[in-house]
Formats: sequence, C-alpha cells, structure tokens
Amino acid sequence: MIDFVKDVRLWFAPARLKDEGETPDYRFSLANERTFLAWIRTALALVGGGFAVDQFLPDLRWGVRVGMAVALLGVGTACALRAVNHWVRCERAMRRGEDLPLSRFPVVLSLGVGLVAVVMVVVVLLGWTTGQ
Repeated sequence: MIDFVKDVRLWFAPARLKDEGETPDYRFSLANERTFLAWIRTALALVGGGFAVDQFLPDLRWGVRVGMAVALLGVGTACALRAVNHWVRCERAMRRGEDLPLSRFPVVLSLGVGLVAVVMVVVVLLGWTTGQ
C-alpha cells in the first residue's frame, strides 16, 4: 500500500523520478510515454463508447443500456488511471535497472470489453428494445 501511495504522489510530481537511480536511454522513456498515450487513447475510446451507447441507443431497455454504458465508462476510467500508474512504475523500474512491472490489467480490460461485447451480441440477437 505504501508503494501505491508513493506512486500516486509521483503522478503529480514526476520530476521526483529524477531522484531515483540513473537516467535511462531517452528512447526507453519515450517508448514508455507512447505506451501511456496508447492506454489513454484506449480509455478515451471506452468512455466515448459508453456515452455513445447511452445517447444513441435510446430504444434499448433502460437497464441494458445503462448497464452497458456504465460498464464501458467504468473500464475507461480504470484504463486511464492504470495508464498513469503503469507509466510511473515503468519509469521507476527503468531508472533503477529493475525488470519492468507485470500487470494483470490487460486481462481485466479484455474481460470487461469482452463482456460488454457479448451483451451487445445478445441484445442484437434478441432485440431487447423498449417497444417489445
């Protein structure tokens, strides 16, 4: 828990990373930043998908529509938060000469998106609209 608190502090003061270890080859830091940006793009797509489900599928039953929208918004939020945490952890590991941290988050993200996709397939096949 203490490491997580330290990581969160670094979210808002990344200059403190300079106090840890040695500066890595800038190419690795830039690659780490590109990975961060890819996670942020994924988070934005998930949030946009959540809003799209809510706004553009008004004929779906309320519970189905809101459930899918909230699931996408929640996974998008988690993805954005995980992006910055992963960036800090990788940057710290590179500076310390340690192995890069492993994460279960890609599995969680895949399961969340897959679950919403399965629900969408079921909705399309069964036609759960308010008119029925």
